[in-house]
Amino acid sequence: MQILVTGGLGYIGSHTTVELLQKGFDVVIVDDLSNSKLNVFDKIKEITGKNPKLEIIDLKDKIEVEKLFRDFNFDGIIHFAAHKSVNESVNFPEKYFKNNIGALENLLENIDEEMYFIFSSSCTVYGQADRMPITETLPIKKSESPYGETKQICEGILKNFCEANPLFNNITLRYFNPIGAHKSGMIGELPLGKPENLVPFLTQTAIGKREQLVVFGDDYNTSDGTCIRDYIHIEDLANVHVSCLEYLIQKKNKANYEFYNVGTGKGLSVLELINLFEKVNNVKINYRIGERRKGDVVIAFADVSKILKNVGWECKFSVEDALKSSWIWEKNLKNE
Repeated sequence: MQILVTGGLGYIGSHTTVELLQKGFDVVIVDDLSNSKLNVFDKIKEITGKNPKLEIIDLKDKIEVEKLFRDFNFDGIIHFAAHKSVNESVNFPEKYFKNNIGALENLLENIDEEMYFIFSSSCTVYGQADRMPITETLPIKKSESPYGETKQICEGILKNFCEANPLFNNITLRYFNPIGAHKSGMIGELPLGKPENLVPFLTQTAIGKREQLVVFGDDYNTSDGTCIRDYIHIEDLANVHVSCLEYLIQKKNKANYEFYNVGTGKGLSVLELINLFEKVNNVKINYRIGERRKGDVVIAFADVSKILKNVGWECKFSVEDALKSSWIWEKNLKNE
């Protein structure tokens, strides 16, 4: 069975590609290298001993996407390719709307009616939720960022597409905060330039690439004043995409449009995460408290009972596991 993985050289995409290959799927990776490196492709092949196909194209280019669908006969698609920085989206909203929505529309225009489709969404679609943990039944509120708004729009497009095409089967995954690296230490989060996410900034500070980590605000209404997030190990996140794909292939879905939260169900504050990283890796982090960052929600952690009940999926790794693997990955990068 041939699966297209868009953004397959990125952080989540590369780990999911490894999982797919190890499960015996025939994988075609599409990436434009805007936020990834080509050598990740070699690492994927080395980890798995398999040879996936790679197409370097921009999904905003209609002609290139049409050619892609002429050249291959996909049974399923896992769609990661998107710009993903909340902070950047606040400053460059038009970039996010053009890329994130345009890429999805170009894919859908070329899809035959029968298709298994997994969409990479985000907990940002909930905005600042009224209660915790966040369940899938909570109303979708105004997003705190253009990035979150693009995910809301894409979910709406997919819901309508499913209604018009009964043989198109979609699962949308609203995941929380992925961290960690592959157990091999060969692939992990690899931001180009200044990291936007907490853990790579943390590991780069610990190893000396960055002088100091900035914590954005300590005056929120939380136990220690810093934002709270649900941190999920990247290998768990990769696994859930494959589990959901298999769930669709086995025709276990009750509807052709389903959506699920993906997280651990537990919230940790920024300071709690920093302290835990120091403890499990026996290092000290130089950090200071800075101003709040525009676009950040205060608290977000998931209720994951729905995906456990329907798909039978749950996390296997701990936050400690993720933080240990992140540090190993950072040290391996230094030695490359």
